[in-house]
Amino acid sequence: MATTPRPALGWTLHGDGKTLAPGAVVLPDERLSWPRTVGIGLQHVVAMFGATFLVPVLTGFPPSTTLFFSAIGTIGFLLITGNRLPSYLGSSFAFIAPIMAAKAGGTDLGTAIGGILATGLLLTVVGLIVHFTGGGWIDAVMPPIVTGTIVALIGLNLAPAAYNNFKVQSGTAIITLAAIILASVLFKGMLGRLSILVGVIVGYVAAVLQGQVDFSEVGKAAWFGLPTFHAPRFDLGVMGLFLPVVLVLIAENVGHVKSVAAMTGRSFDKLTGRALLADGVATSLAGLGGGSGTTTYAENIGVMAATRVYSTAAYWVAAIGALALSLFPKFGALIATVPAGVLGGAGTMLYGMIGILGARIWVQNRVDFSNPVNLTTAAVPLIIGIADFTWVWGDLQFAGIALGTAAALVIFHGMRSISRLTGAHQEPATPASVPAGSELVH
Repeated sequence: MATTPRPALGWTLHGDGKTLAPGAVVLPDERLSWPRTVGIGLQHVVAMFGATFLVPVLTGFPPSTTLFFSAIGTIGFLLITGNRLPSYLGSSFAFIAPIMAAKAGGTDLGTAIGGILATGLLLTVVGLIVHFTGGGWIDAVMPPIVTGTIVALIGLNLAPAAYNNFKVQSGTAIITLAAIILASVLFKGMLGRLSILVGVIVGYVAAVLQGQVDFSEVGKAAWFGLPTFHAPRFDLGVMGLFLPVVLVLIAENVGHVKSVAAMTGRSFDKLTGRALLADGVATSLAGLGGGSGTTTYAENIGVMAATRVYSTAAYWVAAIGALALSLFPKFGALIATVPAGVLGGAGTMLYGMIGILGARIWVQNRVDFSNPVNLTTAAVPLIIGIADFTWVWGDLQFAGIALGTAAALVIFHGMRSISRLTGAHQEPATPASVPAGSELVH
């Protein structure tokens, strides 16, 4: 696999800038003609739109502010990675659970923002360490069984939040959920990948027809202006809710780097530290001003895979387009009118998808659950996360995500260490295979 070239000013025009030969790809330091590049960049804006706005709507954050810092974060990401790694930084789903848990505990928006800032600063430090030492230790500390478990428990921890919105307007929620499910199988290409956005639009229209949407704030909002900024506040009792998110952001960024490498045939390993650093800086900036934490986006991987265009020029277009949208307060106010029923339907699918993404990590890495270490590493933290176990220690409060994350790390490394010291042979927890013709009785 070829290594990434050193950064250059501008981009080399790929071929004639109009067509792609069969099997060819537009590499990060190349571009198509500017009209085509702008078109692909706007596709990225659409791809990230649904999720980037859904997170602030679900958590009560200002949508325009979140979009503003998403755009600024993407520009920073491109600069810090030397314009060599294509990525858009949108709202991270991993922050939904701690934000909602913090708000449920009676804290204000500023305290939740402080948690985002602390998470960003810690990720920045991790990025610096990886940049100077390499990322081998990440795989050792967080193997797939641990990473998959943490991602799964974050999604499943949000199940009550989905239900709370769902039951407020159950009819609208069912319409939204049904539209998402149908869009994923009825449409091909871009619409199929944007099934959540399609479902939210259908659900929103249904809510409008039922008189469930209040447009009063939209009329009051200005057409042009800066987003509303909020200062962070720090509360040690809330920090334990947010810091485990760092592990998810590490996994997402490392996965993004590996995905781009696989699709382009180039090695981006040397940029892993920079990618983590860039996302840490972007999340820190969001925490300073009131935006939601950021991460790399699977939706944009989908756009790149479909178009075979990996040019960072398209991401500059996407970032500038998102920045322009964030300067329309009326647009942000319109997004904020999404009612509870739509959020309940979308959340039911979205949170479940996050949980299953954790299982997907296990499957892709062929995690062996006949091994008691792996089985226990997944089993105990998932129950802790789903039931939202809580431990209060003085002014500190650790809820299901923090405790589940800690449990996954302690159980995996603890059981492995003890097994190695004792030399005990671990019997498979389940049969490796079932003889042909036999039946399992349930």
